[in-house]
Amino acid sequence: MIGIRKQNKNRISRHSMDMTQGSIVRQLISFAFPLLIGNLFQQLYNTVDTWVVGNFVGDNAFAAVGSMGPIVNMFIGFFLGFSAGAGALISQNFGAKNEDAIQKLVHTAMVMTFVMGLIFTVAGHLLTPLLLDFAKIPDAVRPDARTYLSIYFTGIMGLVFYNMGAAILRAVGDSKRPFYFLVVCAVMNTVLDLLFVIVFGMKVEGVALATIISQSVSAVLIIIALMRTDSSVKLQLNKLKINWHLLGRIFALGVPSALQVSITSFSNIFVQSYINYFGPNCMSGYTAYSKIDMLLFLPAQSVSLATTTFVGQNLGCGQVTRARKGVSQSIFLSVGVTAALMVPVLLFSGDVVRFFTSQEESIRYGTLFLQYITPFYVLTSFTQVYASALRGAGNSRAPMIIMVSSYVAFRQAYLAIMSRVCNEVIPIAMGYPLGWILCSVIFMIYYYTTPLDRHLKPVDNSRT
Repeated sequence: MIGIRKQNKNRISRHSMDMTQGSIVRQLISFAFPLLIGNLFQQLYNTVDTWVVGNFVGDNAFAAVGSMGPIVNMFIGFFLGFSAGAGALISQNFGAKNEDAIQKLVHTAMVMTFVMGLIFTVAGHLLTPLLLDFAKIPDAVRPDARTYLSIYFTGIMGLVFYNMGAAILRAVGDSKRPFYFLVVCAVMNTVLDLLFVIVFGMKVEGVALATIISQSVSAVLIIIALMRTDSSVKLQLNKLKINWHLLGRIFALGVPSALQVSITSFSNIFVQSYINYFGPNCMSGYTAYSKIDMLLFLPAQSVSLATTTFVGQNLGCGQVTRARKGVSQSIFLSVGVTAALMVPVLLFSGDVVRFFTSQEESIRYGTLFLQYITPFYVLTSFTQVYASALRGAGNSRAPMIIMVSSYVAFRQAYLAIMSRVCNEVIPIAMGYPLGWILCSVIFMIYYYTTPLDRHLKPVDNSRT
């Protein structure tokens, strides 16, 4: 397929990266490394939240904060799908040198970010009681869980603006400034956690306040960066309006991804309910495991974001072969780093869990989760990279269908059967890696039997 017709020359700032030429491996590493470190810092301040609660508030509060992950991710995941759609279109048009389309995409996306932020704030507060019931949060944990969610949803606007701004910058190859802002956010969150909880004795509400304040600061920083940049993604207040044609294109790409992530996260609320059945100690152990889970997932997540930008830019100028080479190199990098991280986690699983909680029964559960599930994390490299490559190519429906089938339909069926046949915690937890296995196999078959540029559609400036 011929690349999108070049309309005009992009303004490329010193922060941007043209990934359509040069060493593929070097570009992927240069782009993904700041993402990896930035995501590490993001997980750091999430980890600090739970560490402070676990060590200075109590085990029930620790379980409450940790068990809120699937609920929060359901909302954030939907928005991340929307931002991924905007980012994919911007990267394609960046590769095609279509600055007019880029400008309209940026300003349309930022207006919709504000609208969706308002919707999430209201919906989050209204649905909190229902979501806690779905997750089967025990009575001992429920008050802390409700407090955390209430404060978190009040400040969710900062999180959505940061993620949209980061998606825009990454689409033009700038992964460093989002990383810098995450470092600021992580440091601030750590300081505020210690201040609010240890000094002021604010407990769970202190952790939640620290999170939303630091996220809001990162949002302000990234908006300032967009307003001051000299590149084609420059944000100008007088241009803030919705281009309905491009909004439709963003939703066409973003909604399948949004539904996939939010449906999977919603499904994980039910998975969490199976874990909650075994009591607060199991919840605490699972919370500790989930923090390590996030760290092990980082290489695949970071490299997959680089893959989306790489594929989008290269398909934008018609370089299909180079795009496919980038996907292969991305998988190689992700598998290598993930495997290297798995070794110390397996060797020191008990010590890692003990960092988060001092309850021996909770440590036992957390150690079991790590020992049984960790060996399967290399599979996330295949699922994430292939999904991101397809999204970068303008195909978000296939990843949605494959992931929802594997992570929701299969996993829920497995859990429903297993809970009746063998209601033990480890067989229940193995629903996660079994879903990864199925998803990896389906993705490989689809990727190698479908043209990568099959769904690529040029932006027609005459319609915008």
